[in-house]
Amino acid sequence: MRASARRIWAMMLRHLALYRSSWPRLLELAYWPVLQMCIWGFTVRFLAARMGSAATVAAATLLGGVLLWEVALRSQMGVAISFLEEVWSRNLGHVFVSPLRPWELVAALIGMSIIRTLAGVLPAILIAWVLYAYNLFSLGPVLVLFFANLMIMGWWVSLGVVSLILRHGAGAEALAWSVLFGLTPFSAVFYPVSVLPRVVQPLALALPSAHVFEGMRAIVLHGAVSWPHLFAAAVLNAVWLIAASLLFARQFRQARVRGALLSIGE
Repeated sequence: MRASARRIWAMMLRHLALYRSSWPRLLELAYWPVLQMCIWGFTVRFLAARMGSAATVAAATLLGGVLLWEVALRSQMGVAISFLEEVWSRNLGHVFVSPLRPWELVAALIGMSIIRTLAGVLPAILIAWVLYAYNLFSLGPVLVLFFANLMIMGWWVSLGVVSLILRHGAGAEALAWSVLFGLTPFSAVFYPVSVLPRVVQPLALALPSAHVFEGMRAIVLHGAVSWPHLFAAAVLNAVWLIAASLLFARQFRQARVRGALLSIGE
């Protein structure tokens, strides 16, 4: 176990060194979350001038949705981009010549995902508080469960993306930026699931994110925690994470057999 911990930390240290020597990479971590917060913050101010007392609820729903959705996005990007760094540097073959095991690589990528998510989302949370007087932590301790479920969703989505990159090579790299954005309309970030057409509501309810945001709105609108939604989010995350892990393991084995770990990205 100690040897595994050392190997995981060594992989994380390799990626942390990239950020230490590259200020553009550091800037990129917080750039999009901060930009999103500024855009939606000004939108909320515009609405506040016309909605009166209803503006408080609108601000909490919109800004809370933006900040929480960034947790899922940064979590997914944290795993996918860290993996792509290995692909772009032609380093996968070197990594797996070492005693590093696939699950240790995934653990290191998840560790980097946590660091990247915190580095990206915390500045946006601070800006929401300073510029727009919105405190995300006013949701209470249940915010920890919201964060955990959205981060886990980001991990299993990224494992699916990594599996596709292992299978299809560089042609699938664009999915690292697009898959989770494609799920935004079905995640009920800014509106309840009931607004969606009936035919796509089952798809939305199969995503943990939809339950998280329904739970967030329950707190904002009614001041109560919706435990059924949180339980559903946790169960769905477990199911999707197991499925994505099995897919990753299968595609990794096939990539080894084909020699794709050496040629991927060419």
